[in-house]
Amino acid sequence: MKPVKFDDQLAHFLKLAARLCQEQEAVAVLLLLPGPTDWDAVKHELDGLKIVITADKEEEVAGAKEAGLETILLNMEEAPTFERLTQALLSGVAREILAPGAGVVVAYSGFDAESIDSLSFIRLDEHLGKLTARDLRQLETSVPLDTLKVVVDLAVEIGREGREGKAVGTMFVVGDTRKVLAHSQPAGFDPVRGYPRAERDLHDARVREAIKEVAVLDGAFIVSPEGLVEKAAQLVDAPYADLTVSKGLGARHWAGAAISKATHSIAIVVSQSSGTVRIFQAGEVVLRIEPFRQAMKWKEFEYERPLDGDD
Repeated sequence: MKPVKFDDQLAHFLKLAARLCQEQEAVAVLLLLPGPTDWDAVKHELDGLKIVITADKEEEVAGAKEAGLETILLNMEEAPTFERLTQALLSGVAREILAPGAGVVVAYSGFDAESIDSLSFIRLDEHLGKLTARDLRQLETSVPLDTLKVVVDLAVEIGREGREGKAVGTMFVVGDTRKVLAHSQPAGFDPVRGYPRAERDLHDARVREAIKEVAVLDGAFIVSPEGLVEKAAQLVDAPYADLTVSKGLGARHWAGAAISKATHSIAIVVSQSSGTVRIFQAGEVVLRIEPFRQAMKWKEFEYERPLDGDD
């Protein structure tokens, strides 16, 4: 990793970003950079604007926090640029750096991986707008946001990738574990039974990969607020009374809505037919994510990709 040279091209794109931000009344400029740069020069070009620096590794944002800039780390080096940008938006809203429904100007590498050469204006759509700061604080009282983010990321990967070329549907139920287990029974063999805590911690990339392998099994994963998979392949049974679930959604989504209403848990459901990820809280969908096979996007999220981009 080498620093990003603050040259005339970068300065030019930042000037354009500032102008676009003003014209579209955007609330922030988000920079997706492959390495650190002259942060004071960045602040000078974007004078008065909120600046969010996004990268994959800590060393790529070295000095940014000290310069007073917001930072978001993704750890998604192999993911397409568009998907990384989408995850940055989710993280920004979850951490209340960005307001739901706001406009954001994004500067990133669309052609040359070592330089900023593309700009996009993104307005977070109405579905993301439903996830207000108040909702996020309520989510956090039930499940820590870092655990929620890990599980949502994993669910999105399962929805996008499937397993061995086949679509996979599954469900994660996070939080209020004791009550959730009282509403659960084994659907068959539990692949995590008998494993030590370290081998069930979803914060570990190896554990997440292992969970992908067994996501094809029937039943749900029961996850503690700390991110530990307590049980897998569980049939979740909670009362369906007074629930309203969108037409066309199946038993897995009904179960997710029901358990999130009967307990203080959060259910994250992956649709086998579309790969869509829905987050249920208190019996209702609070967030919907569309992990498209080629690029993930929010529902009705408008974005025009570069014609010759390689991501």
